[in-house]
Amino acid sequence: MKKENLKTHLEKNILIGDGAMATWLYRLGVPIGVSYEELNLSNAELIGTVHQAYYEAGARFIQTNTYGAHRDALAKHGLQDKVSRINRAAAQIARSSVGEDAYVAGGIGSINAGRVRDIHMKGYGEQFEEQASALLFADVDAILLETFLDLDELLLALDVIRPLTDIPIVAQMATMEVGTTRDGYTLSQAFRELKKAGADVVGLNCRLGPAEILRSIERVVVPDDTPLSVFPNAGRLGLADGEYSYASIPQYFGDSALRFRAQGARLIGGCCGTTPEHIRMMAQVLAEREPLPRINPEIEEEEGIHTEIRVSSPDKKSKQGILQTVTERHTVIVEFDPPRELDTEKFLQGTASLQDAGADAITLADNSLATTRMSNMALGSIMKNRLGAEPLLHIACRDRNLIGQQSHLMGLHALGIHQVLVVTGDPARFGDLPGSSSVFDVSSFDLIRMIKQLNEGFTFSGKLLKQQANFVVGAAFNPHVRQFDAAVRRLEKKVEAGADFIMTQPVYDQKTIEMIHEGTKHLDIPIFIGIMPLSSARNAEFLHNEVPGIKISDEARERMSRFQAGAEARQEGVAIARELVDVAMEYFKGIYLITPFSFYEMTADLTRYVHEKSRVLL
Repeated sequence: MKKENLKTHLEKNILIGDGAMATWLYRLGVPIGVSYEELNLSNAELIGTVHQAYYEAGARFIQTNTYGAHRDALAKHGLQDKVSRINRAAAQIARSSVGEDAYVAGGIGSINAGRVRDIHMKGYGEQFEEQASALLFADVDAILLETFLDLDELLLALDVIRPLTDIPIVAQMATMEVGTTRDGYTLSQAFRELKKAGADVVGLNCRLGPAEILRSIERVVVPDDTPLSVFPNAGRLGLADGEYSYASIPQYFGDSALRFRAQGARLIGGCCGTTPEHIRMMAQVLAEREPLPRINPEIEEEEGIHTEIRVSSPDKKSKQGILQTVTERHTVIVEFDPPRELDTEKFLQGTASLQDAGADAITLADNSLATTRMSNMALGSIMKNRLGAEPLLHIACRDRNLIGQQSHLMGLHALGIHQVLVVTGDPARFGDLPGSSSVFDVSSFDLIRMIKQLNEGFTFSGKLLKQQANFVVGAAFNPHVRQFDAAVRRLEKKVEAGADFIMTQPVYDQKTIEMIHEGTKHLDIPIFIGIMPLSSARNAEFLHNEVPGIKISDEARERMSRFQAGAEARQEGVAIARELVDVAMEYFKGIYLITPFSFYEMTADLTRYVHEKSRVLL
């Protein structure tokens, strides 16, 4: 006997959904880190036993093992070319493992769930279409869109999938906190827009446990005649006896199922941490109980879906700091390393000298070469408040996890420090504490995007902020590579991620300066050419012979060899640097001077030279 349509069935019945796939696979011995979706191909029997366990527990809504079976997630395991095979196999496994009275739903998870919010979603539509097409080819009874933190992404998925099929689509949001989506919509707004976009069932899953999901649905307005689904986690994930686990026991889930029924929910299952026992308890409690009508709260939440809750970002505001000055004249950024000692007197003395010479910004590295130095955040605040100097702080991906990075940036914003340079950072094993950890939660591309996200008024996790940051974000460029074209393509990605300006590694010859100009002239953001004066003959030989990609001309090395070291050698180094500045100023308005070994007199001299020459050129 053919089953009735899922939506028709939910009009008069409560349907029990299954629970977590990954949780049960982990209990069965599958380690964390492997592709659970690939098991549809390599261990179909195992996946089938999970489906069968939930079916025997009472679930009659069975999700395919395809939550992360889209191209982005599969690419992490080298499986990006097996999207169709994996999805079709998953549907076939689910169908063959359960009775004919069960509805098999093709599960499609958020591409961006659990990651930094992606406001661009480039290529997401094609990925949703590819996965849905494979599941529909395998004749699933419904499509389940689950764990979407951002309404905009879920609406995109619906926009792509709805025209492909007439079968029911269940659209489930995951919320960061009770009552709102990550991109700032109320749940009432979200459900209303999902219904307009073609969702047949709307609801919530993941992130929150039964109590918090209950609080959310108690206050949400569900569109008329739209079935409501709830798939909570088994409470919050916590650490007990040295192991991570979820707190909610099956009996609690049974009690919660009755509360969900009272709110008019028609499709009730479980998400992370739930097991067949959780589902069995809900199925027993709800057995032979008729659904109750949904009664919306009397006071509807804010009317109308917002299309843009953010004010214009700094990209659309007037230019700031070096971005403004570099449009008007040659602009000088000087790098001056924080001290390795506790004494700041020499650093502040050098900062004052560079400021007097006309440095438009003084940039402070973030423990460069993985060598421990004083906090650039603290020194940036001191130099800004005591001397009125403008700091530009490096932010390395190496030393802070995402919590620390966002906290650091929020602190910079509070201190009025808004110009930053994002760098990857040298691995810790090369520094003075080789046993310390290199974090690298994100790449420089990711961190640039995340900082620009703060400018749009959203935290790294996507939560709406009451204010917007106004960071000006720089990116680093290393031209000293074998494949220069590849380096330019990498730079283009940083610009695409939101970089406002570029600072290059130091260059030591005219040819490289000209090559950078030719390779980057299509970019529409300022480029600051790095120039670091040679301080001694030994310094020149070291750079030439031991630093990959840097070659000092024979003439420059011969000139430096005449003095070996000392004041005369540094004077010759400045003279050679002036010649490079002359060339750089023909092609670029941005000059980035790097102070060698804290000899700030050298970069102060060069700073004055740039401004004097700039006045002549004007």
